[in-house]
Amino acid sequence: MARDKAHTRKDDLRTGTPFWVKTPHSTVQADTQLTRDRHDVIVVGSGISGALVAEALTRAGKSVLILDRRPPVRGSTPASTAMIQHEIDVPLIRLQRRIGADPADRAWRWSVRAVADLIALSRRLKIDCQMQPKPALYLSGDEMGPRALRNEARARHAAGIEAALLKRPDLLERYSIDRPAAILSPASATANPAQLTAGLLSAALARKARIVSPVEVSDMAELPSGVALATRTGEVLVAGHAVFCTGYEYLPQMKTRTHHVTSTWALASEPLAGLPAWMKETIVWEAADPYLYFRTDAAGRVIAGGEDEEAAHTNEDPAKLARKAKIIARKLHDLTGVEIGKPAYRWSAPFSVTSDGLPIIDRVPGFERIFAVMGFGGNGITFSMIGAQIVAAAIAGKPDPDAGIFRFR
Repeated sequence: MARDKAHTRKDDLRTGTPFWVKTPHSTVQADTQLTRDRHDVIVVGSGISGALVAEALTRAGKSVLILDRRPPVRGSTPASTAMIQHEIDVPLIRLQRRIGADPADRAWRWSVRAVADLIALSRRLKIDCQMQPKPALYLSGDEMGPRALRNEARARHAAGIEAALLKRPDLLERYSIDRPAAILSPASATANPAQLTAGLLSAALARKARIVSPVEVSDMAELPSGVALATRTGEVLVAGHAVFCTGYEYLPQMKTRTHHVTSTWALASEPLAGLPAWMKETIVWEAADPYLYFRTDAAGRVIAGGEDEEAAHTNEDPAKLARKAKIIARKLHDLTGVEIGKPAYRWSAPFSVTSDGLPIIDRVPGFERIFAVMGFGGNGITFSMIGAQIVAAAIAGKPDPDAGIFRFR
């Protein structure tokens, strides 16, 4: 019988107030009492990863129990700016050199497909979360200049991924942005991440799933016919499988040199009148370090972020949050001419990244029936969708042949 500790790391998952937690329908009601019922799957974590996994499993007819040490949708998910990108943090040409052309191409294609699948799922479930397909504009910067972007666009085309290379005259005419080059891709989206997550959890609850909070899992063991999870208060829960969707508060068994925790900052403006039409319809990020990224919502708020630092806890400093918000607002103005004034919301959070830009979605080392979904990087929501697809297929006994691309490494 495999047995191990299951106490995940603990973090202050955000400083400041993300805009999303102030919007309606951004959480769901959780039960407070556990029962002795056996479930097909226990999902630990009620953020976007846990919600997508629970939705996929209940759609497949599985009985699901969702546990969280916090109220539902109140971990790191509301700190997302919800730029639901198909573009992976590590450009395709660099990922090809790192892991090989074929697996890199398959990873990028799955990312494109996952965004489309998520849009379709939110529409099918009629989740009111401002889900909107949008193209992504990837601007040249100190990490990738015009020549590198040209090579990147060619690699994407060769992999079957749509991408148009824009030059400075195009950018000036269409966006009034003065950069040497950019890649315009059609396959991304934006949404309200808290409403999306709450909607997915509501769909799982409608299929008889249960959410119980606050519950903290402290130990786990694998049995011949399932798993047993022990809670901090002494309860023992039994299920066929378990899936840890605890985000940056990952299991110690999943710690490797391939990922680490950084810090990121973000803001949301008041609703603004007179925004350029293209800004309402496009998400933007740049090939720079530190980089700027931004989007808008249906009310005309500009949601922007970046200024990431290679440090796990600098996001906890309120004074630094104020400074970073000013830098983000200034960079946005310098690039677009849009003045957002005093931000309505500012927040910061820990932000985990992997060295190859890919998520870690796999069984926990030493266990056959316990999985971990770690959708690290700027594509967290997209990777969560991939995680749900991989885990649901594996539990159904029909593993996806491409799942190994995202294995524990």
